[in-house]
Formats: sequence, structure tokens, C-alpha cells
Amino acid sequence: MKDTVILITSNGMGKADLALQHKLAAKYFELLMQNTNLPAAICFYTEGVKLTVTGSPVIEQLKALEAKGVRLILCSTCLEFYGLSEKTQVGIVGGMSDIIEAQTKAGKVITI
Repeated sequence: MKDTVILITSNGMGKADLALQHKLAAKYFELLMQNTNLPAAICFYTEGVKLTVTGSPVIEQLKALEAKGVRLILCSTCLEFYGLSEKTQVGIVGGMSDIIEAQTKAGKVITI
């Protein structure tokens, strides 16, 4: 997975009750952390940026992934749109060009 980029485009995983979406995202990131083979980057855009800010149910898992060297790239336009620019807790705030760069360097792109 070292040449893989994961795209997070919603405030959780799947299309269900928000509590279930958050529970699934938390489990996904916990299991991903346990893996020795981590993705190169995780990109957050649209409602996905909501997982990277104060109050996120997965912030600790994301901090742990970042500490293990996974690049977390947050869409600045999306953060601004939702009024969350000042609430980021993890990752680097970048633009769509940073997300495109991560995608073009990746051997595989997975959208969650």
C-alpha cells in the first residue's frame, strides 16, 4: 500500500445513519493503523474534511496514522466552505493541486 492514496469524501463511511458511518470509519482507521503496510497519503475533501477537525470521532486514529508517516492532505476550499479552517486538528491544509499530485504519484487510488 505504500504507493496507495485513499480519498475520504464523506463524514464517515458508507451511506447510513451518521453514528454508524462514524463507527465504521473509526474501525477502518484502527485496523489500517495495525497494518505495517500503510498508504502514502489520505486525502480529505468535501464532507470528508469534517473527520479532521475538533470533535471528530476519528481524530486520535488519524493522529496515530500521521505519526506513522501517512500524509493527511485536507482540502482548504472545503474547510473554508464549512467554516472549519480554524478547527483542524491533524494533517496539512492544501489545495486541490496537492490532492491531484498525490493521486498522480499513486499506483492505486481508493475512494472511501
